[in-house]
Amino acid sequence: MRSLSASELLNIWEWGLNQPSWSKAIKLLASACPETSIDMLTQLSLGQRDAMLLTLREWTFGSQLVSQVTCPSCGEVLELNFDIADMRIASLSLDPVEKYCLELGDYQVSFRLPNSLDMIAIAEHKQPEIAQEILLERCILQAVCDGEYLLFQQLPSHTKDAIITQMAEADPQANVPIDISCSACNHQWQSLFDIVSFFWAEINTWGFRVLREVHTLAAAYSWPEADILAMSPRRRQLYLEMVTD
Repeated sequence: MRSLSASELLNIWEWGLNQPSWSKAIKLLASACPETSIDMLTQLSLGQRDAMLLTLREWTFGSQLVSQVTCPSCGEVLELNFDIADMRIASLSLDPVEKYCLELGDYQVSFRLPNSLDMIAIAEHKQPEIAQEILLERCILQAVCDGEYLLFQQLPSHTKDAIITQMAEADPQANVPIDISCSACNHQWQSLFDIVSFFWAEINTWGFRVLREVHTLAAAYSWPEADILAMSPRRRQLYLEMVTD
């Protein structure tokens, strides 16, 4: 994986303006990993995908993360500051694991971890319960009870719940909780960190800002967009300051 140039990132941003979340994630990784096929990227577990996006985000905007949340209790707007390292599961391996096995009483179930293809499959389902059932059915490879093979619909709810729990334990980067405490009312809660949404929101802000910078410098100096984007952010900022003086 390599870092993205300003020109590459701007092209990805323009392409992704009306794309779904999973598509933006794969586009970013495909651009940063030209040696890796799209098929391989889409079959990464969600945790593996998100680990790679965390690294790419760090290379793009640095290690500090800044966000705002609204307290669900009192409505206070809070600013969160944390580091990429706080969101990274250090023990996560990027080596593919084809299947996991669960034994629960008389049930033996083999399954794989959810990936981007599964996100595509459930994208149109708005009800979380239905989407979760479809996702789980796609990920279960085989289910046996007392030597008899079972359909997904034949699995009891407690077995499905155990599979979901083991999936989360096997792919922790896919669900990274953030502990939040409101400084105004002391309310405490947890929120899941979504690197795809977070990273894309930053790219969106960056994209509009860079277009304004390109417009200003092109109008002032008649430089082509490619030359302006090839400048370091620091040099570009120095020229902008000269224009506005």
